Amino acid sequence: MSTLSVDPLWPRAGDWPPPTGTVDAVLLGVPAWRTSLSPTGAGETPAAVRAALRRFSPTLIGPPALDLTEVLRVADAGDVNEPDGRDGEGRVRAAVTALSAARLVIALGGDNSATYAVAQGRGARGLITLDAHLDLRDGESNGSPVRRLIADGLNPRRIVQIGIADFANSAAYARRAAEAGITVITLDELRRRGIDEVVAHALRVAGGGSDPAAGTPTSAATTGHDAGTAAASRTDGTAAAAGLGAAPDAPAAPRAIDGDDGGIHLDIDVDVCDRSVAPGCPASVPGGLAAWELRALVRGLARDPGVTSADIVEVDATADTDDGRTVRLAALCVLELLAGKAERR
Repeated sequence: MSTLSVDPLWPRAGDWPPPTGTVDAVLLGVPAWRTSLSPTGAGETPAAVRAALRRFSPTLIGPPALDLTEVLRVADAGDVNEPDGRDGEGRVRAAVTALSAARLVIALGGDNSATYAVAQGRGARGLITLDAHLDLRDGESNGSPVRRLIADGLNPRRIVQIGIADFANSAAYARRAAEAGITVITLDELRRRGIDEVVAHALRVAGGGSDPAAGTPTSAATTGHDAGTAAASRTDGTAAAAGLGAAPDAPAAPRAIDGDDGGIHLDIDVDVCDRSVAPGCPASVPGGLAAWELRALVRGLARDPGVTSADIVEVDATADTDDGRTVRLAALCVLELLAGKAERR
């Protein structure tokens, strides 16, 4: 990276301190890459995103202008060492759980396999994905985190997948999503309905406000053991029928988050974007989201206090263009998450 100018009146984002006590948001690097279905250097991306953050200011232009670092306590917990495999996933879960004092955990991937352990470490009870792909593959890879979460007890009726694209999934996995009761909002539907409507719908479903299939309410206030038991009992029938049953050696159902933490995990897979703005994503395709659309979705979803964790994944910093546009977009997603957090009412 070229040397950046120094101006005391133009502070830069990033270089946040380690967490101490309660913080509004904390970054955690999860450089997973070993199970990727495509060759990737995604393990190099957390460091690249941190460097790219320095190219931006933490200021919302308003009016009035607002420096995010003046209204939020932001920290950086460093990287999880060797996050791949069962042992690595255990380290990720432990690292995320240790950050329980943070109101928002932002995981920097790494490939999409990171979603599984991050969501579990945070005790997610709902999941929203911004992704071109369903991630319901068999096995353990960056193509399977949603299936694995369901198999371990996450209620599929509290999963919303936004941006699912034609020619990027199979009919078999599309049927698997439908049979499980997952709410799928395709790229075409997103553009037809508009960002604001889709954001509101996704938060309602993932937050447990309604069962989109049966119309029965699910309690967003259920916590602790009861939440895990309820999720597992709701999931067993539909998940098993869809081929999503739990593995014999699967970890316990995710711990629920108490209080006003609604326990929604937001998975930001940057390959949902058009290849022109995300060339550093191995699976991005022409016709995906524009950069502004992804940023608007991220900020809109992060405004909701129920979103307590997020990951930014599938960016291969080693395959990016010379101008680093994909990594810079990932860094802007970090700032959009912080902006949404600051705008919460």
